[in-house]
Amino acid sequence: MSEIGTILWIIPILPLAAAVLIVFLGPRLLRGFSHVPCVLALAVSCVLSVYVLIHVARQPDELIHPTYYTWFAAGNIHIPVAFRADPLTAFMLAMVTFVGTFIAIFAAGYMHGDDGYPRFFAEVSLFVFSMTGLVLADNYMVLFAFWEGVGLCSYLLIGFWYEKPSAAHAARKAFLVTRIGDLGFILGIILLWITFGHNLDYEYVFTNAANVNRGALIAICFLLFSGAIGKSAQFPLHVWLPDAMEGPTPVSALIHAATMVTAGVYLVARSMPLYVLAPQVLLFVACIGTFTALLAAFIALTQTDLKRVLAYSTVSQLGYMFLGLGAAVYAQHSRLAVEAGMFHLFTHAFFKALLFLSAGSVMHAMGNVIDMRRFSGLRRVLPYTHIAFLCGAVALAAVPLTSGFWSKDAILTAAYNAAKEGHHYGAVFVLLFICAVITAGLTAFYTFRAYFMTFWGEERIPHEAGHHAHESPLIMVVPLMVLSVGALFAGYIDAEPFGLTWLGTFLEHVKHLPAMPTESVTATLLDRVWLLVVPLAMSLGGIAVAWLMYVRQPAWPGVVAARARALYELSWNKVHFDEIYNAFFVLPLWLFAQFCRIFDLGVVDSIVDVLGHVPRLIGGLFRPIQNGLVQFYALAMVLGLTVFLIALVNALAK
Repeated sequence: MSEIGTILWIIPILPLAAAVLIVFLGPRLLRGFSHVPCVLALAVSCVLSVYVLIHVARQPDELIHPTYYTWFAAGNIHIPVAFRADPLTAFMLAMVTFVGTFIAIFAAGYMHGDDGYPRFFAEVSLFVFSMTGLVLADNYMVLFAFWEGVGLCSYLLIGFWYEKPSAAHAARKAFLVTRIGDLGFILGIILLWITFGHNLDYEYVFTNAANVNRGALIAICFLLFSGAIGKSAQFPLHVWLPDAMEGPTPVSALIHAATMVTAGVYLVARSMPLYVLAPQVLLFVACIGTFTALLAAFIALTQTDLKRVLAYSTVSQLGYMFLGLGAAVYAQHSRLAVEAGMFHLFTHAFFKALLFLSAGSVMHAMGNVIDMRRFSGLRRVLPYTHIAFLCGAVALAAVPLTSGFWSKDAILTAAYNAAKEGHHYGAVFVLLFICAVITAGLTAFYTFRAYFMTFWGEERIPHEAGHHAHESPLIMVVPLMVLSVGALFAGYIDAEPFGLTWLGTFLEHVKHLPAMPTESVTATLLDRVWLLVVPLAMSLGGIAVAWLMYVRQPAWPGVVAARARALYELSWNKVHFDEIYNAFFVLPLWLFAQFCRIFDLGVVDSIVDVLGHVPRLIGGLFRPIQNGLVQFYALAMVLGLTVFLIALVNALAK
């Protein structure tokens, strides 16, 4: 086995080993130092991932896919445990381990003193093991195994404080809602299995995709995307992610910025050789992504829980990523679409993890209060947190020259190119592009609304914080500063106006995607206006309106809410999706479950009880002759023998 092949299995094994070590030694021996194995394992995995990235960057056309052992084999069924290193995997792997390492370091300070400290870091380590395995998988069955591992770990981490009913409910909700998408995912894998002759290896599937039945291929892509909808919290399965904020804040940063929710985006990007052969599904991907982005941004406008504002922002930004990937509806643009989606996934990991951790720093200082109506003016109390949150906010709002600006521009450019093709789905992408631009304005507004409500205005500190509201310790501040640099400058790996196109050049070597067109779409003056001036005006306009309403004229939000009461209530109540789902799905299923329970107890159990009494009743008929007297039994034997002999004599006489 090659050196890289050995390194590939070490990367996920280190977090797994850390999880096992913490489980056995954490509660009694490590205790307050239970974070050490987790942080060390993630840091070493990060270094190894960067080494793999450098190796792949030097030889991008070399496909590394070592097989380690056979998972199971029976007849013509053979499923190996095999990993893969190509530009897409190496890029994703380095991002996950890097951001995950600094989140774990932050968590060491944030979770200090918690009774479940060892359990927390064991679960974080297990989660990173599952996520790195998911990224490294070289076939759909191994990917699905790690996919479910990520789902299990997210359930454990979201419900970490399981003694809180709200946390336990949020964990169950996240687990059950994502299972709905995963049902479609496993059906898609089964259909892949049948369609491709019992072979689920990426290389085999992608090589032979053009030769299979087109209807089956469309069905496969739809089913695979259903898994992405669940995991990446897209409409209509988006309702679990905001409630998942009940978990510790580092969990929010880990799961909802850099890892779990991006797994759906990675799945579509990885499966793009299939999707380019099913453009109808890619159009569906783009439509779902755009609608989700706009819907989540609309809901975020009125939320007062700082973490939930960021949660809906995550849902919205994931929608942007799917819009970028959906722009591959014209196969010749598939590489640009993958680049756009993965580029925004990369920058989003930095600025969203930064924003969540900054919110955690605020929560840490405010005595676990996260309602923005109960504190304000914190920029003097939390100076480093203020700077970090501002760095994340400008990146999320796509302020020029920040990382979010470059990646969001790539998404809009991909959508605009699809719209400008002018045939088949061009008109639809015109509408999607307009919706994406509007979403950019809403994003800037709700992001800076949260920033101004938290850090500007009169200094107000909730009584839960006591007299100890102060900046977070160094172990929490350092990750904030590192991620701040990433939020501002990570986008320069693909800042085309400056001649920086490393990511695009790197991802061009992803195999099995159609070649790029020799000539790109001609950019007219109108193109430049749409792609630069209009989105920029929306972003800066959103920031200006937020400043005007929450700094300059703080009475205006109340006036606007009163005049647009219907829209305000709709946004505040999250468009009533929870109520609708409860009425049409949860309640009917609960009633059906109650019917089944009553039928089971009242009918099935009664029948079983009656049948159980039958032997007793039959036995009761013979009870009189079972009197325990030996003389009676001897008389019965003599009588029986006499009857037998008489019958025998009669038979012989005949």
